[in-house]
Amino acid sequence: MVASDIGIDLGTASILVYVKGKGVVLKEPSVVAFDRDTNRIKAIGEEARLMLGRTPGNIVAVRPLRQGVISDYTVTEKMIKYFIQKAMGKKNFRKPRISVCIPSGATEVEKRAVEDATYAAGARDVFIIEEPIAAAIGAGIDISRPCGNMIVDIGGGTADIAVISLGGSVVSTSIKVAGDNFDDAIVRYMRKKHNLLIGERTAEDIKIKIGTCFPLPTPETMDVRGRNLVTGLPKTIEVSSEETEEALREPTLQIVEAIHSVLEKTPPELAADVADRGIVLTGGGALLRGLEELIEDRTGINTMTADDATTCVAIGTGKFVEFQSGDISEG
Repeated sequence: MVASDIGIDLGTASILVYVKGKGVVLKEPSVVAFDRDTNRIKAIGEEARLMLGRTPGNIVAVRPLRQGVISDYTVTEKMIKYFIQKAMGKKNFRKPRISVCIPSGATEVEKRAVEDATYAAGARDVFIIEEPIAAAIGAGIDISRPCGNMIVDIGGGTADIAVISLGGSVVSTSIKVAGDNFDDAIVRYMRKKHNLLIGERTAEDIKIKIGTCFPLPTPETMDVRGRNLVTGLPKTIEVSSEETEEALREPTLQIVEAIHSVLEKTPPELAADVADRGIVLTGGGALLRGLEELIEDRTGINTMTADDATTCVAIGTGKFVEFQSGDISEG
């Protein structure tokens, strides 16, 4: 095995790059800022994220991936190329073998677009791997054994739910409800309840600091600044964690319903394994407080979040190449 094996978690919100022997070497937002007039890319990653919602007319900051799928092919290709070079350094002349992770519901056309973009960005071989399988490998689950494990991977654009056994997913679903929808729900709630207009970044702040989808033992509050829709002037209000629970009720229950529907379709033997072993949550969206309790409350199955929830998929994608060359071949 050469040292140029790379795993890329191509997420809607952020891109993580795993290099064999080094671990996760890069985690940056999947945002690209480019100049409309010259069509040149101004910034990629964290630098571009800081420009979201703050750019002059000719510069636009975009997310080339929407709900885990390429929405802007050329920009995605440039972004992948940039991240590969940044992770590998300029010295490496050998083209890397790259495994890329995509949502389990992606169509053949979408898979092909990811594959082509990765080859164009300079890969020698490309392996496409489904998100829940990568998440399971990254969470340290031995997926090659004949027993059922349920993985719920909640990213920025999609939530992937799968029951995995013998190295493949037996039942899986992918819904377009995840971290970004949590942010949108908070933006909508603030507008409806408080007549306050806030941006994506402020909504994400609220979600991280006081967001919850299950009642907290002691409610928390924070000050939120935005624009009053009645007066048109900036305004600061206090928001409580109880309000975020109300705001996030709809998207979080959609995820619970999807888990429920996967459990309904799971063969009885594997369902018994899941009831016994519990449900594992991975992905950045899984860090939302109260999610474990909510799922446990609705399904009656013990639920836990993986240790490195945000990096699980990237680690699993990187290890997949080793897993691949070992005892299983697909992709």
